[in-house]
Amino acid sequence: MSTLLIVHHTPSPHCQEMFEAVVAGATDPEIEGVDVVRRAALAVTPTDMLEADGYVLGTPANLGYMSGALKHAFDTCYYPCLDSTGGRPFGLYLHGNQGTEGAERGVDAITTGLGWVRAAATVIVSGKPSKDELEACWELGATVAAQLME
Repeated sequence: MSTLLIVHHTPSPHCQEMFEAVVAGATDPEIEGVDVVRRAALAVTPTDMLEADGYVLGTPANLGYMSGALKHAFDTCYYPCLDSTGGRPFGLYLHGNQGTEGAERGVDAITTGLGWVRAAATVIVSGKPSKDELEACWELGATVAAQLME
């Protein structure tokens, strides 16, 4: 069985809606053979990252950058994962009220360094997520999980 690790920082109701949509997509009954593990960004460990076969990352964009919590997760896990997780698929969702470009650029730099492969387009939401934006989050979770099906 493959493992999809969802690493998220979910400090607001809007981020929570996006997270729940990603989880719903990743755990769709049509996706078989994929164990979906959820970890708060401040609780994820290098072992969690090493044991996963793919990742979905979720964060608010705070002052134009990823949350400190997601940055902490990368700081904690980067070197233990550097030579062991290359080629693994990942997806990203961001919530920001303005200026998400820096957050996306920061995550892209780190995931490029790790050698991860983007499995789907980044979902970016400003304000309250619309029905279409939540559907995009669902698709993100389902797309990354489907790529891990055995």
